[in-house]
Amino acid sequence: MAQRWSISNALRGMFQRETITDETWDDLETALITADFGPDIAEEVVEALRADVDRLVIDDPRELKRMLRERLEERFAAYDPTLTLQERPAVILVVGVNGVGKTTTIGKLARLLASHGQSVVVGAADTFRAAAVEQLATWAQRAGVELVRPEREGQDPASVAFQTVERAKTGDIAMCIVDTAGRLQTKGGLMDELGKIRRVVEKQAPVSEVLLVLDATTGQNGVAQAQAFIEHAGVTGLVITKLDGSAKGGFVLAVQERTGIPIKLIGQGEGIDDLTGFTPHVFVEQLVG
Repeated sequence: MAQRWSISNALRGMFQRETITDETWDDLETALITADFGPDIAEEVVEALRADVDRLVIDDPRELKRMLRERLEERFAAYDPTLTLQERPAVILVVGVNGVGKTTTIGKLARLLASHGQSVVVGAADTFRAAAVEQLATWAQRAGVELVRPEREGQDPASVAFQTVERAKTGDIAMCIVDTAGRLQTKGGLMDELGKIRRVVEKQAPVSEVLLVLDATTGQNGVAQAQAFIEHAGVTGLVITKLDGSAKGGFVLAVQERTGIPIKLIGQGEGIDDLTGFTPHVFVEQLVG
């Protein structure tokens, strides 16, 4: 089977050349664009590096590789990726359009928190899709955490969210993760529904994080799809799913700079343990090689 393209592989040959040439810059810009950084960021990075190379009179491609790492890391690290979960219970609302891996992400996040010794309850408040409730139940079981599910079909999502937080408080459970709808089958507005969930939850506990799940494979289109959540749902952090190696790694920087919202979690596989916190230094090391 042919090896899948990755930016680290593309850069490896480039940085093994004897000297920096015009071809180096063309290849670097092409690699950044192919890795979904977007043409604007690719151009900015290349122009900044060219200026540094000229100013410092550098012709060693290995030195250019080090400079590329530093410049990318600086831009990735401009936003704080720390999850804010000091409250007890720490309430996390998870939002995003259907199909981005939202329910799967909740299962993985529950597992991640539980693996760090936290007690977790998950609320299936996407009551407009019966399949979503069952899917979340499966992931909660895999993660070994408690699930609060609707008491009846079509139950008001806000009431399920309320019951989930109530369960966390009465059971002295540290982490409370609430699934939400990606679309509605009613005439009511989705953002109105999310606002209602938030108001109901905040009668019992503050919301610690609102995490927006984005699919890396949809690239910039995914950001456009999620714009309403960004504008109206009080998003505090982004979760990037389906990030297969470094082929689409640039999307992480592009979406962070476009939205002004930090990347907090990265999903890079199908397994329940394939969700990690976002660490700029580590990510750039994997990206550039």
